[in-house]
Amino acid sequence: MQDSTTLAPSETPPRTMTMLHRKAVTALVAMVALVVVPATAPAQDMRGGAARAPGAASAVVARHGMVVAQERLSAEVGARFLARGGNAIDAAVATGFAMAVTYPRAGNLGGGGFMLIHAAARNEDVAIDYRETAPQAATREMFLTDGKPDPDKSRRSALGIGVPGTVAGLALALDKYGSGKFSLAEVIAPAIALARDGISVADDTADTLPDWHPWLSRWPSTRKIFARPDGSPLREGDRLVQPDLAATLQAIADHGPDGFYRGGVADKLARGIRDAGGIITTDDLANYQAIVRAPVRGNYRGYDIVAMPQPSSGGVVLIETLNILEGFPMPSLEQGSAPSLHLLIEAMKRAYADRARYLGDPAYVDAPLSTLLSKDYAATLRAGIDADRATPAVVAPPQPKEGENTTHYSVADDQGNAVSNTYTLNFSYGVGLVADGTGVLLNNELDDFTAAPGAANAYGLVGFGANLPAPGKRPLSSMSPTIVLKDGKPVLVTGSPGGSRIISATLQVIVNVLDYRMNIAAAVGAPRLHHQWLPDELRVEQGFPDATLDALRAMGHRIATPLGQTSANSIVIDADGFHGAPDPRTRGATAAGN
Repeated sequence: MQDSTTLAPSETPPRTMTMLHRKAVTALVAMVALVVVPATAPAQDMRGGAARAPGAASAVVARHGMVVAQERLSAEVGARFLARGGNAIDAAVATGFAMAVTYPRAGNLGGGGFMLIHAAARNEDVAIDYRETAPQAATREMFLTDGKPDPDKSRRSALGIGVPGTVAGLALALDKYGSGKFSLAEVIAPAIALARDGISVADDTADTLPDWHPWLSRWPSTRKIFARPDGSPLREGDRLVQPDLAATLQAIADHGPDGFYRGGVADKLARGIRDAGGIITTDDLANYQAIVRAPVRGNYRGYDIVAMPQPSSGGVVLIETLNILEGFPMPSLEQGSAPSLHLLIEAMKRAYADRARYLGDPAYVDAPLSTLLSKDYAATLRAGIDADRATPAVVAPPQPKEGENTTHYSVADDQGNAVSNTYTLNFSYGVGLVADGTGVLLNNELDDFTAAPGAANAYGLVGFGANLPAPGKRPLSSMSPTIVLKDGKPVLVTGSPGGSRIISATLQVIVNVLDYRMNIAAAVGAPRLHHQWLPDELRVEQGFPDATLDALRAMGHRIATPLGQTSANSIVIDADGFHGAPDPRTRGATAAGN
């Protein structure tokens, strides 16, 4: 159990907890209906790493359905399937395949992720886990050199590549939950055309390709796709044509997932990884399976929170944090004020500490979920929060530089279905390697394992034995696709990229909408902050008043900037329709509806 003087996860899992004395501030504040203001789309003028927050913006409104994604062409692809009578799952799968072409730094065939679905006709909420897995040759010590963690092995080398899950996950979603109106080949067809015919380099890709050119150009097979003939990086207005990726997508269209995991494409993937020093084999690819899981569920002020289970830590940490906050009168505190932010920070720290100790791949770890998700346990953690002072954590290692690596999109339709999908390559453009002849950029996702107990990954997240590498194991993730329901119907679809910052970004969108009744564009655009227990520092975006930051410092919070990129592309659904908020932190993020 965590005490009130320093924060550290307990050694013994808290499987049963007794009720401690609640603090005086425990009043629950009744919620009123969501307030959303229809208006025009926000200007897409924010570039790069989002050290700044964009301020107020307006939502895009549609009557029949909405796709909100980090890249315009793919959002429009998904929206066209909605317009043709498809459901949110059809549109989400089409968007996911298209982003593998149009958003190469995070959209992917060579990575993995999580999809959360609310299927209205079945009255069912499901989570599809298509997280990457460690190959069978993986070992506990694979990222150590002379007994010490070696970040180059897990981040820069092909040894960090996990078996990709995206193709299996998207195909499974379409097969089990699609409308039945479109075949996999039909849903992939727009992506094939975009890869074959090429796209103009623009928006976020134009912003990031030059910065990541040294990373990508380490590999000749990658350089020939993402560089000009003279070896310089592609820039805004250049044409990105990907014929090998088109051929890979065509193989999937012709043969289903077997077109990727078996046969010629699989042979090229395994050969390219092996030649680069990796250990994935054709058997690893052939044996990959996406998994349908039951979501984790919570309740916050009368709203049902449906979120991703392990091996994502997102749902557990999100619900645990909300449970702590529920005992405070958040709606009576000014949004963005020091008292409000202090409670957010202190709740985050406690939930992230539990993340480090207990969570991992459920096939390997028996985490005490019933306790971690309980209101009683939240009350014990809440009792340790001092309303005036920060609770210090133990001494932590410095936080390494972070990559902006993942992408999130939200989809909803007028049949009552909703999809929240987050998928990733880990770093921007993954490990940077394209397996020759496939067009597939590969991940460095195995860095999300803990190299040794107590070691930090590239996002500064400390882990322990629950998240050590093992054959076939799925590394712990922070991806947090989330759907909020009221009376069994979706009212908010949200999530974000951003590594360790994903959970806190998603949390703040939910609190802004449910506690502060902000319209969704304002909720997404408001400045964000982040604390993950270790390192013991508060990361903030620009946009907070100096007086607020000074007040937080006076409470004992150590503030560091910048926060790093998040992009919480979200949808609110109410009687007026679908209100889409593309996050203006990413140039080119788009809400496409009909």
